[in-house]
Amino acid sequence: MTMFGYNVLGFGSVEAAPTTLEALVVAGGGGGGQSSGDYNSDGGGGAGGLAHHATFDISGGGDYSVTIGAGGAVNADGGNSVFSNITAVGGGRGGESQAEAAGAAGGSGGGAGWHTGAGAGNQGDSNGATGYGNNGGAENGSNQGGGGGGAGAVGVAAASGGAGGAGRAYSISGSELFYAGGGGGGKYASGTASAGGSSIGGAGAHATTAAGAATANRGSGGGGGGGVQPNGSAGSAGVVILSYTGSGFYTGGTITTSGNKTIHTFTSSGTLAET
Repeated sequence: MTMFGYNVLGFGSVEAAPTTLEALVVAGGGGGGQSSGDYNSDGGGGAGGLAHHATFDISGGGDYSVTIGAGGAVNADGGNSVFSNITAVGGGRGGESQAEAAGAAGGSGGGAGWHTGAGAGNQGDSNGATGYGNNGGAENGSNQGGGGGGAGAVGVAAASGGAGGAGRAYSISGSELFYAGGGGGGKYASGTASAGGSSIGGAGAHATTAAGAATANRGSGGGGGGGVQPNGSAGSAGVVILSYTGSGFYTGGTITTSGNKTIHTFTSSGTLAET
């Protein structure tokens, strides 16, 4: 039972309410590029911006709203994720080749399509939360798209393979996982697909093989289209993960524990509500 900011544990003992929590806020990843021509080599989608706050103040109690950004469809940006006053910016879509559209700016920027430019990463610090986002990878006439930017690295340029930029790893969920990897750029030629960042971004298409899927709820970019089957792939939705010491003080999201920590994982919008 919770009374006046304390949990009554029985036999006269009480547990004080937490005054801070750790917050990981990841936006939706951008969709991979997909141009209309047959000879396309499109950019990978940029990862959603990532914002991390090690000690977010909750000493005032109350409820906190959570918004989960959707993954961007092909040729579309990802959506913003928000916890309280912390905003992670959606990833930029990948560029469409043959100068149809450049990679878009976002939390991390979309990679360049063949004969287009790359998008800039623009996830800055957000109300005390350290922000991570990087630029998409460039093209340089190699008939291959650049990789989308990731939270941990710039997207790889087309001439160097066009892989998506690496994500960043956190153990806030109780085990170490990567978040916000960029999508791989598409290539017209057959051969090995351009990898998604940290194996969570969508792989780029190549020749007659469509792009691979981004890992769900990691805020990763989709793979760019390429070849005579030019299908790109969508980015994945974001996630908000909150962790604090103690238990029984809040509801909302999927609740798990790790040691003395209570963890709330939101894969859809909701509220961290005081009990």
